[in-house]
Amino acid sequence: MVKENTLVGLVGLVLGFSLSRIGFSSWDEVHRMFTFADLRMFLTFCAAVAILLVAWRVIAGTTGAQWSERRIHPGTIAGGAMFGVGWALTGACPAIGLVQIGEGQLGGIVSLIGIVAGNWLYSVVHERYFRWSAAGCADA
Repeated sequence: MVKENTLVGLVGLVLGFSLSRIGFSSWDEVHRMFTFADLRMFLTFCAAVAILLVAWRVIAGTTGAQWSERRIHPGTIAGGAMFGVGWALTGACPAIGLVQIGEGQLGGIVSLIGIVAGNWLYSVVHERYFRWSAAGCADA
């Protein structure tokens, strides 16, 4: 267990360092991506999607895994909107918030507070108004 946790921690450090060096933790870089002023980050996302698509096909072909179609979970739209607004305001998704803190950026603390507050707010709103299954998309 300690060996696995150490390996996961090392992978996380390498990923965080890489994201920092690429510029994903910079609000200015994220803003340039969303305004299409600089396509470098956008193309990096596209490349990641293409690589994952190929990897999933290879995994399915070698293991016999099958992908089942699922309906969109009702919380996907609201969650995606909250994620997008938070990302646009802070320039950070949850992982990048941690990278920003690691870089010593004050904005990283604001991002982390927003992430925690957003999750708490969702739980309150969900319990009061929505009450759909929060287990996952498979249950939708």
